[in-house]
Amino acid sequence: MKVTVEDIQKARTKIQKYILHTACDYSASCSRLVGSEVFLKLENSQRTGSFKIRGATNKILNLTDEEKKRGVIACSAGNHAQGVALSSTLSGVKSVIVMPETASLSKIQATKSYGAEVILYGQMFDEAKDYAYKLAKEKGYVFVHPYEDEYVTAGQGTIGLEILEQVPDVDSIVIPIGGGGLISGIAIAAKALKPSIKIIGVQTAVIDTMYQLFEKHTYTPVQNSVSTLADGIAIKNPSQVMFDSFIKNYVDEMVTVTEAQIAEAIVFLLERAKTVAEGSGAVALAAALHNHEKLPLGKKTCILVCGGNIDLNIVSQVIQRGQIQRGRLCELSVIVPDVPGSLSRLTSVIAEQKANVLEVHHDRIRNGLGLKETRIDFVIETTSLQHIETIRQALINKVGAQILN
Repeated sequence: MKVTVEDIQKARTKIQKYILHTACDYSASCSRLVGSEVFLKLENSQRTGSFKIRGATNKILNLTDEEKKRGVIACSAGNHAQGVALSSTLSGVKSVIVMPETASLSKIQATKSYGAEVILYGQMFDEAKDYAYKLAKEKGYVFVHPYEDEYVTAGQGTIGLEILEQVPDVDSIVIPIGGGGLISGIAIAAKALKPSIKIIGVQTAVIDTMYQLFEKHTYTPVQNSVSTLADGIAIKNPSQVMFDSFIKNYVDEMVTVTEAQIAEAIVFLLERAKTVAEGSGAVALAAALHNHEKLPLGKKTCILVCGGNIDLNIVSQVIQRGQIQRGRLCELSVIVPDVPGSLSRLTSVIAEQKANVLEVHHDRIRNGLGLKETRIDFVIETTSLQHIETIRQALINKVGAQILN
């Protein structure tokens, strides 16, 4: 594969009336924590809720008339699906999307609403991809690859042109990596305009195959289905094509982040940046927050929030996980004498420490409890991990409570 900055500039001209020129906002909150001036490129506010519409639109608009008549097929966990569906509909082209059976219901419904025929197959992206290739061969559809395609990669690269216009003196860009089309396109554009810029890629630690390839030039394939908040970048087998063509030449650094760090970043974006990100869209911020000391961020860094299509069914779980990780929420279990006033004394101590009790549960029959003992489980709203420790010590010192967690 070969993509140049000229290809990306042509793509920008071709797709500009179909996409939004998204904001690249300065974040004072992120900047204080990261130690660099942080700008958030908000592709979660793009049409279809993700950057994928850029590459898909460029691909569809470059099809021949004969190819358009045949229709297109794509495979996706959600965002590429929506991008192909909408861009195809806008161009009057039939689209078929193969999605993993594990894809979120909201992304499936959104893809259908944009006009595509949706087929569910397999547990992960790679299985859906193989089936999509099979259907393309059988039915004659044009396969729209989510990343191994020059037009798609050039379309994603238009983000790089925008970033360098919005923050001309940016020193680094932090970008999620799934298949590699996004980081490749942005890197080509950014380094053509500013060769000194640092390109930093991020993967989730539970599926870090491209990270392994980058660090060791080999990788261990993921054999089983793996659950991750960042399902949009969950690629079991990394693209050797994208690695050889672009990533090994343009990417300066690559890191991984944990599921807890992703959850924390989602919550941070909700609370401080007032923006909604899906797991894949939050990994770049998670990396900057937790790896900033070892990353070449420079004085100004741009963090790509690449998508906002989070399933509402898991939002509350993500928020709770993120709050626990940040010490904003605490599950605390104690054992105290089963006598009148025990609960009152416990809650009084918690109130003295300026914490808010959200839930209380009594248990007098659990195995291991004495006849005159009761276990009380609290869910408490707190301000920090240090605040939680202060509450624990107060309960021990003032009530004599036995703390279980």
